[in-house]
Amino acid sequence: MADAPFRCGFVVVIGRPNVGKSTLINALVGAKVSIVTPKPQTTRHRILGVHTAPEHQTIFVDTPGMHQDSRKAMNRMMNRTAANALSDADLCLFVCEANRWTREDQASLDKVRKARLPTVAILNKTDKVHPKEMLLESIADLSGRHDFREVIPVSAKTGNNLDRLKSVIPEYLPESGPLFPAESTTDRDESFRIAELIREKLTLNLRQEVPYGLTVQIERLERDAGGVAINAIIWVERDSQKGIVVGKGGGLLKKVGRAARLELRDGYGCPVHIELWVKVKENWADNERELLRLGYE
Repeated sequence: MADAPFRCGFVVVIGRPNVGKSTLINALVGAKVSIVTPKPQTTRHRILGVHTAPEHQTIFVDTPGMHQDSRKAMNRMMNRTAANALSDADLCLFVCEANRWTREDQASLDKVRKARLPTVAILNKTDKVHPKEMLLESIADLSGRHDFREVIPVSAKTGNNLDRLKSVIPEYLPESGPLFPAESTTDRDESFRIAELIREKLTLNLRQEVPYGLTVQIERLERDAGGVAINAIIWVERDSQKGIVVGKGGGLLKKVGRAARLELRDGYGCPVHIELWVKVKENWADNERELLRLGYE
């Protein structure tokens, strides 16, 4: 009996903000390729997560959450990034939250419907559904909203039912050789991943609107016998935000730097030194030229 042909393709993960798309992709890839926080719109970029098995390679496309607040250029760019990712995919995973449906869920599903892609619906956060009988109602409700190939309830956080999801994905991938080396987990370079990690720690430690008005840029990344040295700029939109990010006596910035340093130290397996500066670039998030310069697509 001839060996089954190798399959490789793109699986775009779509949904409103904060439904767990990045957590799902990290769990499916088995590595942290996208940062995760409890705050909506944490993911701002199109990020590829690569999982290679003996018979197939799945390239997951993490996208910003589709949202209706598009007052700033960055929000509009994030929505375009998510919508454009649908045009290059072989399969769509439409992610929503079990027992919750919003206008943004509907708007995201409308985009999926127009793309005419094979789509599997993912009901995430099932660990929060009590009693479990309510899950059957949620599955029935979602099944009636679109002609999904399947509706699969999962918990990306606990890993529940992810094996089921992994088993159905390969059948939608075309016959093709791998597009990435087997050891790859993402298409993003080291500087991008470090900048995102620092932004994750900032987002976790800042309240209200400040995290949405900042971005991180790596200025220096060097390795030597003593370890890894990183210099990064945290760009904010207003002077008032600078003081909040620095914190009293520099306390918040030190806390963020330490959290990032410890996680990077564990990843590199050697000492890591981080220096952070906070600078103001007024209204950078509403200026497409600045967004492009800062690495937004």
